[in-house]
Amino acid sequence: MTTIDLPLLPLGKGKDLDSERGVECPGDLPAASDPSLVERARAAKAALGERLFVLGHHYQRDEVIQFADVTGDSFKLARDAAARPEAEYIVFCGVHFMAESADILTSPDQQVILPDLAAGCSMADMARLGQVEDAWDAMVAAGIADSVVPITYMNSSADIKAFCGRNGGAVCTSSNADVALEWAFEQVPDAKIFFLPDQHLGRNTAVLKMGFSLDDCVVWDPRQPNGGNTVEALRAARMILWKGHCSVHGRFSAAVVDELRAKVPDVKILAHPECTHDVVLKSDLVGSTEFIIKTIEAAPAGSSWAIGTELNLVKRLAGAHPDKNIMFLDKNVCYCATMNRIDLPHFVWALESLVAGNVVNVISVDPDTEHWANIALQRMLDLPGKSHRD
Repeated sequence: MTTIDLPLLPLGKGKDLDSERGVECPGDLPAASDPSLVERARAAKAALGERLFVLGHHYQRDEVIQFADVTGDSFKLARDAAARPEAEYIVFCGVHFMAESADILTSPDQQVILPDLAAGCSMADMARLGQVEDAWDAMVAAGIADSVVPITYMNSSADIKAFCGRNGGAVCTSSNADVALEWAFEQVPDAKIFFLPDQHLGRNTAVLKMGFSLDDCVVWDPRQPNGGNTVEALRAARMILWKGHCSVHGRFSAAVVDELRAKVPDVKILAHPECTHDVVLKSDLVGSTEFIIKTIEAAPAGSSWAIGTELNLVKRLAGAHPDKNIMFLDKNVCYCATMNRIDLPHFVWALESLVAGNVVNVISVDPDTEHWANIALQRMLDLPGKSHRD
């Protein structure tokens, strides 16, 4: 075995711009130890007034979420931004695909800013446009493309949303995935769904809400010829699931569910549908982030809950409901690493740059991608029932 002499960086010192796209900021990034950061953020926000609208995703750090004008899941926040046309600057404390959705839905006069460009999403990054186009070409070669309807989860890049728009598909959220699948199956005779990029949400929705079996689902691995499937398997499938997942929700295990039930006999397991199928099967309730929040708000005092979603939100719920026994559905600490890149120093830097007249880290979707992504989003908005919820 050989070794390579790599320039290692001591924690908190130095930077590697090849691996950390968002670390380099024009001007000086405030030190995390600066005791005046909170006051600086307040002052910059006050100076910008109605020109600024701050969006805070539920998975954000408390130090950042305190400055959000609205909180919520990604699609709700993007629509909230669109409802504030007087705001010149939309600072999105979330991740890259969320800021793209906000740019698509807001007016050309508004600028969407992501405080750290390295705040991405590992799930969204698992489906690259070139890979998805290659998969589509393989489905054409297999003779099934005419019956395939692509549906992408909101947690995907703008170009994947645009791919779905161009090919007769739509976007869905974690709360309306079943409605989107019902719509898709109505589009063409004997329809198949090409579900991107989260295999677990697609599988859980198809099996638990649509009545399909696991045998009706195949997984498309972009690193394998034909996605790792035979042509016969693709022709027989009703759901073609992209091999993607959430790095946070994929950590929860059925074994920990069993262990918690043994230790806390009255515990209720509340999980997000991005969790693996075995965890969802063992859960008492499954739903979107908004569903999780509303369930805890409505739960009786003294009840016990183990929640399978991002730790920042679980901690926030536990703090807001001290009369309930709320615990994390994992033995280990597990924050969303990319979401946590939006910290107070980057937030202060972005706001103070705006005060100085320097608009930084603008997220801008090109017109063609925006056009087709908007079509896919509008198809979702036209769905009945729960399509307005995230």
